[in-house]
Formats: sequence, structure tokens, C-alpha cells
Amino acid sequence: MKQNKALYLDPRLDADIRVKDLLGRMTLDEKIMQLGSAGPGDLLQKEKLSGRKLRKVLGKGIGQLTRIAGYSAMTPVRAAELANSIQKFLVKNTRLKIPTMIHEECLAGLLAIGGTTFPQAIGLASTWDPDAINRMTGTVIKKQVRSVGSHQGLAPVVDVVRDLRWGRIEETYGEDQYLVARMGAAYISGLQGESLGDGVIATPKHFAAHSFSEGGRNCAPVHVAPREFREVFLFPFEAAVRIAKAWSLMVTYHEIDGIPCAGDRHLLTEILREEWGFKGFIVSDYWAVQLLNTGHKTAPDIKEAGVMAVEAGIDIELPAMSCYRKLAEAVREGLISEGTIDAAVSRVLKAKFLLGLFENPYVKPAAVKRIFSDKRSKSLSLEITRKSIVLLKNAGNTLPLRKNIKSIAVVGPNADALRNMFGDYHYPAHYEKPEEAKMAISVLAGIKRKPGSPVQVHYAKGCGISDPSREGFYEAVNAAENADAVIAVVGEVSGFAPYCVCGEGKDRTDLGLPGVQEELLKTLHATGRPLIAVLINGRPICSKWMTENCSAIVEAWFPAEHGGTAIADVLFGDYNPGGKIPVTFPVSAGQLPYNYNRKYTSRGDYVGMKSEALFPFGHGLSYTEFEYSGLKITPKTTKGTGNVSVSFAVKNKGKVKGDEIVQLYLTDEFASVSRPMLELKGFKRITLKPGERRKVEFTLYPEQLAFLDSNMELVVEPGTFRVSIGSSSQDIRLKSRFRVGAGKKVLPKKEKFFSAVRVC
Repeated sequence: MKQNKALYLDPRLDADIRVKDLLGRMTLDEKIMQLGSAGPGDLLQKEKLSGRKLRKVLGKGIGQLTRIAGYSAMTPVRAAELANSIQKFLVKNTRLKIPTMIHEECLAGLLAIGGTTFPQAIGLASTWDPDAINRMTGTVIKKQVRSVGSHQGLAPVVDVVRDLRWGRIEETYGEDQYLVARMGAAYISGLQGESLGDGVIATPKHFAAHSFSEGGRNCAPVHVAPREFREVFLFPFEAAVRIAKAWSLMVTYHEIDGIPCAGDRHLLTEILREEWGFKGFIVSDYWAVQLLNTGHKTAPDIKEAGVMAVEAGIDIELPAMSCYRKLAEAVREGLISEGTIDAAVSRVLKAKFLLGLFENPYVKPAAVKRIFSDKRSKSLSLEITRKSIVLLKNAGNTLPLRKNIKSIAVVGPNADALRNMFGDYHYPAHYEKPEEAKMAISVLAGIKRKPGSPVQVHYAKGCGISDPSREGFYEAVNAAENADAVIAVVGEVSGFAPYCVCGEGKDRTDLGLPGVQEELLKTLHATGRPLIAVLINGRPICSKWMTENCSAIVEAWFPAEHGGTAIADVLFGDYNPGGKIPVTFPVSAGQLPYNYNRKYTSRGDYVGMKSEALFPFGHGLSYTEFEYSGLKITPKTTKGTGNVSVSFAVKNKGKVKGDEIVQLYLTDEFASVSRPMLELKGFKRITLKPGERRKVEFTLYPEQLAFLDSNMELVVEPGTFRVSIGSSSQDIRLKSRFRVGAGKKVLPKKEKFFSAVRVC
């Protein structure tokens, strides 16, 4: 190989050596430039950037170049061309020829025109299938993001849900830290791949406890005690860092006990870097650094906000360098050391070397169409969408519908609304581009397309999502009276527009159906026809009347482009639903927070109402039945440092193939610190043919028995543990116990975050 003049250009050298060499060549201003991310969205506005315009932008910092494929009317091919133009300018026209690192949103598919869309995250969680999520990011999202010239994905959301009023519930994997961590780790591993050279840097967010905000309001203060903070809200992030090896992480907006997370050195440096060994770079949520000055009022101006953020540990300010552009001035004034800047820049440069940007900063626009049109991507999206659907209720085997049914009525505001099939971080909803929802299939279209579908399908919208008008009721009732069954497609609409009722910044005070939708259901029920509710939504819709009076309820969340097909498959029995809900559905918002893994003392009733759930965590029905048997635990007594094997058999007793999600819960019956009534410690989705029986074996490690004691040490205490095996957190089929003998064991750190599972 020809010797390069600059050591940092020689790919044979270790990345740390190359970083050190390059950093030594940089001026202070050039260093500061690296602390802004890139992505051409906000600047472009449909126009090509001339060198002069680009110089002007780069002079302010690269931060204003946001979201490569998400800007207005930008096709993926054009995005790839633009990315190349930007990289070419930097390589040809800057002194050190350092390429930029471009970030993108990809929560449930690349946020771009033509990107393959998957169910919103809450739907992905309902699959309880980490392997499918790993394939989604590893074979589809990673390739599409990288093909358009992006290198970093601002996902997954590993917030643990505690207040269902919060509008961003749809972006999460639910209420249980174990489930969230498993799904998040699978997402990260798939996106980053075995090597960042052909992978995309994952950015788990929002660090930390963003989902437990005061009053369920986005960005509001969070009130959480240190033990719960670590055991619940930090657990998925620790797994993301230590198990999935996430190379980036996003800091959130809120404060905890008066300390904004964006300025919390204890959180970002002492815990994340020093305790967990995080080696990657930290980015701020959009404008979170500026919020130190404008919102939290902990920094008197944007210069000190930038200083506070960098000293806490934030390396890159997103979306623009509004505060970091003052950092050079702050160094010269002695407000921050250049060594602190160097540390942040080093982490950013190392990521660029690992991504291979110095060797090959360009992409091939000609390959974009082929990657985006790959039929295997669509096939995987349909598979995951089917797996995400949950059958909440099925009284009298109302579903599946008879193949020879003569007529059905399809009604409701979400029955034929393509735009409403998407969540807030899907392209059509995020940018309010309903014309881009044309790739989706509505529930009405999915039913009409079914081979052997009803001879007659009567459609009526009935009402809007939150519109108070009842003018459409008459047409809906007429459709119902001329049908043998009624499918009412109701729920929410997500996004940032004023009419949206779910998504980021769309927090609610109740959990019922918005507008007059429940009245529509009552009116349809009065016709005497079987009433099937299909929910298109982002947060649990908690209606006691609907639960008691609808013959069947199907939870589809925001299912994206293949939603109509998948829902029709479930309704007609061409696919046997196997999804399980990742959150508890309470009866009323007044019960919140109401998670399954609460403490024993948190179960008292209310005046006039029992403290119970409409649907428990982990619930989901099937068109077949599963039988559990033969629970065996070995050993029955352990010293606390050994493993415990839990095995049992599951059999499909029915006449159709189906998926069952087996769930393992532990209860520490007595401990020195109050423990939850039930804790998920293992799960597995398995497919069984009629009459088929499989053995499932879990291996529990000491970490699954451990907790933080009164000294905040991770310990396994002697005592009795109850094992509960079931189909949901309430539908427990098998129970037994084992003991931990000897004395208390202190674990220096977590090694095994998840139990192991084997099916044979």
C-alpha cells in the first residue's frame, strides 16, 4: 500500500492511533466543527447546495444539515446524490478533508419517501420476537439507511412506560424493562451489524426515564427514586451499552430532582462512561442543550449551556450548533478546557473511522432503487405486521369470520384512512404527507381483496377521530343493518398536526376513544349485529363499555403499510394471531401508573371501582388452545452463584397452527428491600402445529435473581423464589419454587442481562 502523508488516512492503523494523529493536526475551530452532526434536510429545501452556500453552513457548524431522507420531496436517490455532494465538498475543499457523519430517523423503518415501513414500535413489541426485530434492522433498515448516505440512526426508543397518557407510548416497547431491553438490544445488534464498516450506528433514547414524566406531559420533570431509576429505567440502556454495544446514545430533555439530564455529569459520565464502560459518543435530543438556558434556566446564556452540556458528557449538539458554536470562545475565556473538547472530538472521529468514512465517504445512487424495491423487505414487513396483531377478546369464537359470510359492514374513521395507519415517526405522518401513504393498504381494502371475501361489503365512515359530528351515524347504522357482522375500525391518529391525538407532544388526560367514536360503537351495537372492534392506535384504548359489549376486539396499533392485509388475514382466519400486549390496559386513567410489576401495597381498590385491569400485561388470545405441563426446576436449592434450569412442555391442543408466547415470571417472596409482585425474566415465541408438543427450557442466571439492596449493591439474598409460567402475567399455568441458600452474595456487576432459552 502506498504510504499516506497523513497517518490518519492509513486504514491499517488502529482507530485510536488515527484519531490521535488527526486530533493533533486540528485547530480549535476545526475541532468544534466535529461536534455538529449532519444530514441535509433543513438546509436544502429542494435546492442544490452550491459550494458557497455549503461553506456558509459549515462555517456555522455542520449541525444544521439534518435528516438526509426526511426533508420535503426528497427521493432516496436524490438524497444519496446530495450526500455524495456534501462529502465531496468536505473532502475537496476543507483543510483536513474530514467527511461528515449523517444521521437519520428509523424507528420503524427509514423515515424517507419509499422506505419500507414496519409497525410502530409498540406493535413491534407486541410480537415478543427479538429475532424478527433483529432481521428487520439487519436486513432492511440498515441497508436502506446506509444506501442514502446516512450513518447513524436515532433509534431505538428504550424508554420504559409508566404513564399511558404520554403521547409517545407508541414509540416504546412497553412497560416492562426486561422486554424493552430484549427488544432494544435486538434492534441495536441488527442495525450496527458485526462491523460498523457496513452498519449504522444505533442511538438508543431518551436517556433516561423520559417516559415517567410529571402528569404524563412530554418533557415535564421526572420524579423517580434512585433504586427504581436504576432497576427499571436505566436497565434497558445498560443492556444497550454493555450487551448490544451501542455506539451512540441520545440524552433527553427533562430534569430529575432538579438536575436536567443534558447537564448531568453523574448520569452521562460517571454512570454511562465510567461505570458501564460506554466508549461511543453522546448526542443531545433536538434543542436539549439550548433548553438548559431557555427552559430549565440552569445556564444564564447559550454559551454556558454549551459548556455545561460538554462537561456533562454530550459530544454532539442536535439538530444545529446553536450553543456549541460558542465553545471556541468559551475555551479562550477559560470557561472550559480544550482537553474536554478534545475528548468529545476524539469520540466522534473514532466513530467516523470505524464507519469507514475516510476510506469511502460516498455511496452509489444507482443501487438505491434496487435496495428500496427489494421484495424481501416487503415480505418481512408483512410477516412482522401479522405477528404484531393482538386478539384482545373473542367471545363465542366470533372470529375468525366464516368464509361463507354473505355481507359485512366496515365502518369507522380508521377503516379507509391510509394516513392513519402510520405512527408519528413514519414518513407520511411525521411530515404530514398523506400522498405518501398510498403504499399502505387500508382495512377496507384488505377485506375487499381477500379471496373468497364477502359478496357484499358495506362501508361507512360514521364519524371522525375527534370530530364531535354525528352526521355519519345514520349511514353507518344503515350499513350495519344490511350486514351479517360489523367491523368497526376505530382509534387514534398520530403525528404533529393539530388534529392528531397521539404521538410526540400529544399527551392526553384520558384513555378512552376520542370524539364520538364510543357513541358510534353503542349505536352500532344496538342493531344487534355481532360487533368487532379493530383498534388502530398508539396508546391503549381503555373502554370498559367496549370491552364488555364488543363480540371481539383486535389490537393492531399503527400497523403501517401492510396493516390492512394483515388485519384482514386475522379477521378471516388466514393468519392465527399470536401477539401479546406489552402494556397493561387499565380501566381508567385514574389508576395510572398501573403496571403489572408493581409492589404488594399498590393494589388497593378505589371508591366505587376495583383496582383491576381491562387486559393484563402479556395478554393475547389465539384461534387455538395451548396446554402447559411438566414444570421442572433444577436445582431446587442453589447457593446464589449458580444457574437455575426451568423446563416445561407446551402443546397445541387445537385444530390450527398457532404461535404461543410463553412467559416466565419470578417473585422474590421475602427480601430486605420491597420487591415487585411479579417480574418478567424470560419469554419465547414458539410456533406449534395441531397436536405438536415442544419442551421449553430457561436458564436463569444469578443476575435474574439479584436486586439493589439498601446500600445500592447488586445482591442475591437467601430465600424462596416463586416461578410462574404462563400465557400472560395473569394467566399463569404452572407454578413452583426454588430456594437460594447460604449467605447474601454481592455481584460486582451484571454479566448476564437476560435468561437463556432453548426449545426442543
